[in-house]
Amino acid sequence: MANTKSAAKRSRQSVARANQNRIVRTRLRTLQKRVRGAANPDAEQIRGLISALDKAAKRGIIHRNAADRRKTRLNALIRVKK
Repeated sequence: MANTKSAAKRSRQSVARANQNRIVRTRLRTLQKRVRGAANPDAEQIRGLISALDKAAKRGIIHRNAADRRKTRLNALIRVKK
């Protein structure tokens, strides 16, 4: 339990941010599953996933290098499927 008003506010903010970050990470996982599971993913799905990865990295939800790694693996998978 927070002892001051500011500590209580920080606690509320941290819970709200954690919830929002969880939503974004879940959406990333869903998009990745859709693209990887598709027999022939279209360019729109791929662009959407890459954009979502970049936004998550920019906001600090996932690490910049993790986003780059996922994009690299995605591109490698697409090359193999062609």
